[in-house]
Amino acid sequence: MGRKWNNIKEKKASKDANTSRIYAKFGKEIYVVAKQGEPDPEANQALKFVLERAKTYNVPKHIIDRAIEKAKGGSDENYDELRYEGFGPSGSMIIVDALTNNVNRTASEVRAAFGKNGGNMGVSGSVAYMFEPTAVIGIEGKTSEEVLELLMEADVDVRDILDDEESVIVYAEPDQFHAVQEAFKNAGITEFSVAELTMLAKNDVTLSEDAAVQFEKLIDVLEDLEDVKQVYHNVDLS
Repeated sequence: MGRKWNNIKEKKASKDANTSRIYAKFGKEIYVVAKQGEPDPEANQALKFVLERAKTYNVPKHIIDRAIEKAKGGSDENYDELRYEGFGPSGSMIIVDALTNNVNRTASEVRAAFGKNGGNMGVSGSVAYMFEPTAVIGIEGKTSEEVLELLMEADVDVRDILDDEESVIVYAEPDQFHAVQEAFKNAGITEFSVAELTMLAKNDVTLSEDAAVQFEKLIDVLEDLEDVKQVYHNVDLS
């Protein structure tokens, strides 16, 4: 499970550093979950989770506040949550989660991204069986042994705890996400280098140099699509 979570996050943050794209995507996601439930994160666990993720990407407070106020104002703007599955170069596997107010547009754009960059769309279930829904929480300033002891004292079960450069990464079942965070917060840890619910590949694959270049281009194109929320894959790019 030694995926380089910090490297992935830093690459994405660097890529989006000169644009507002990532903020716009979070604004849309925050609006949707705030509208679906209470606009108060203490009463809406889905909203609380999205805000935790937004914090790790340094989303400005005014973006968050504007999205929540929009939900409170009763906007009639609606979005569908969609999942696409497909294959990249050399049979690599990709899952694309989207949030859209125009299903036909999104499907067309995702299909075109695959087709023009060495990939092809698959049917539902053709890829997802090779991934596991996983909560990933990372902190700094502790050793993996200290984190294990802390979680054991809090009676929180996790799948794995690994050192990853300057962070310790905890992998857990999705329903343990908040339990892990609360254990950390009760120990005085409130900053997280990673806070994600993700689809983790059961087995990573390594591509040839040429295939890896094409694969990264495909992932970049998919992530740049306005309606795409998250992209997951099984390629080791470290």
